[in-house]
Amino acid sequence: MFEKILIANRGEIALRIIRTCREMSIKTVAVYSTADKDSLHVRFADEAVCIGPAPSQLSYLSIPRLIAAAELTNAHAIHPGYGFLAENAAFASICKEYGIKFIGPSPEAISKMGDKATARATMKQAGVPTIPGSEGLLVSVEEGIALAQAMGFPVLLKATAGGGGKGIKIVQDAQVFSKAWDEARREAQAAFGNDGLYLEKLIEGPRHIEIQVASDYTGQACHLSERDCSIQRRHQKLVEETPSPFMTQALREKMGQTAIKVAEFINYEGVGTVEFLVDKHRNFYFMEMNTRIQVEHPVTEEVTSLDLIKEQIKIAAGEKISGQNYYPNGYAMECRINAEDPSKDFRPCPGKITNLHLPGGVGVRVDTHIYAGYTIPAHYDAMIAKLIVRGQSRAEVIFRMQRALEEFVIEGIKTTIPFHLRLMRDTKFRGGKFTTAFLEEFDLSGLE
Repeated sequence: MFEKILIANRGEIALRIIRTCREMSIKTVAVYSTADKDSLHVRFADEAVCIGPAPSQLSYLSIPRLIAAAELTNAHAIHPGYGFLAENAAFASICKEYGIKFIGPSPEAISKMGDKATARATMKQAGVPTIPGSEGLLVSVEEGIALAQAMGFPVLLKATAGGGGKGIKIVQDAQVFSKAWDEARREAQAAFGNDGLYLEKLIEGPRHIEIQVASDYTGQACHLSERDCSIQRRHQKLVEETPSPFMTQALREKMGQTAIKVAEFINYEGVGTVEFLVDKHRNFYFMEMNTRIQVEHPVTEEVTSLDLIKEQIKIAAGEKISGQNYYPNGYAMECRINAEDPSKDFRPCPGKITNLHLPGGVGVRVDTHIYAGYTIPAHYDAMIAKLIVRGQSRAEVIFRMQRALEEFVIEGIKTTIPFHLRLMRDTKFRGGKFTTAFLEEFDLSGLE
């Protein structure tokens, strides 16, 4: 087992990893930018190294500075968390060159899944159902229009290096294709430095359902059942739950076995997530694989009693998994609490937290790095906390989540708590009748 792990991330996920490492008697090294000097992950790690100024490119995305910090502190492994360099094959490869264990899959597995066009091609070789679309990257507007007309509008233009909803455009007909093409390329280039696009058929009444998997160095894989991530805004997830109210046991078994097939085909090692779109007829299609821990991993932890960060570390240290599949024991749901103003189109709202009260009670968990007096930097993702609840039924979970949201006090900034409260009271949401388009017509007026 590792003696010391450097955490190449910040905020909530860095603190989450520190907690598990402490329980495993593993020393931790936090890295931080100058904007994060007062963050709790810096305070609770055994050691902390400043790696640069606030911009991510000069700190959390700087591979030379991260490697230097690991060497300086004699860290034996690096945990990348999620975001930043978590799915960067070059970073994983450089860690290997320097004799530092990257807690995640091999560079080869990351490469196969990191580029969406390559992932689609790989999955077709594996016999996994994929969304109808282009065989590879589009070379011109004309090719895209011709293919879209052949498969039928509406279609999706998607950035091959995409993530977080960036570089995705819905195209309803040929007349607006050129405009969408230009906008998607500009957005993709700005966000990822790669303007490559591919085309997908738009799926009817889609649910976004993902399967958590784990696989060890021997190639043995298992699944930990599903999470429903359909409540999202502009392709950004806001609420996740398990089990999905849309799933049947037969579909769960089929999707779980397909996810295992994906992991085994690419010789995956570690914890990861296979994401699918499921249409209204319960046909499912591979969308992408996240070769890292997910933001929403606590949902699975609450219904399986597993610590997924611990599983990641154990697999990276060469331990074998049991090989058994896990199914939800109870229900769990997560609301992402963002420093955003939902009444003003979810405008980012960084600033100082003047007062904070975290909810508690049976079945309530809060993963966060914030505290009263903490100033949220404007340089990073707006998520500042995750509120997770569990219960014996979906109805119990929703009422418990509503109660916990009412207890959750964050003053000094605007947050998405009022939005989540309204969602929990919505009749259609309570009935499980939603798709990924649910929030497009959701009433956001009057939120305070």
